[in-house]
Amino acid sequence: MRKILVLFISLLFLFSACTKARATEAPDFTLKDTEGKTIHLANYRGKAVILNFWATWCPPCLVEIPDFVRFYNNSRKKGIEIIGIAVSSNPQEIKKFIKEYKITYPVCVSDRKIELLYGGIRAVPTTFIIDRKGNIHSKRLGAISEAELQKLLEGVL
Repeated sequence: MRKILVLFISLLFLFSACTKARATEAPDFTLKDTEGKTIHLANYRGKAVILNFWATWCPPCLVEIPDFVRFYNNSRKKGIEIIGIAVSSNPQEIKKFIKEYKITYPVCVSDRKIELLYGGIRAVPTTFIIDRKGNIHSKRLGAISEAELQKLLEGVL
């Protein structure tokens, strides 16, 4: 009986170690940006991607966007991309917002399917860090500063 218990515990430990080690692949998607250009996540393979779900009516989003713009402008040459996905927002408001905040990275309009693909986005901002292999490295709810973005990306680069 003791041998069976030891074997069971060993297998349980081995299984849990294997499950924790397995990376979660970021769900692929294709969306249009505000200019009509097709954005396909698979085209970003080999780069670290910050996938940011936000809304034009969201106060914390308004706070983080300038930091995202600065971070993107300073980090793009290092193989880091940002894709903004505007949820529950009017396309005309999104364009106005992009111009006002001088957003230089692609911003797509959510088709709602993408929100489900990423586990159901229940609050904005919600940000996913995707590594160069296309795996989700981390998920973060709430506004993120430029310094926090740098720290989050350290483990990915």
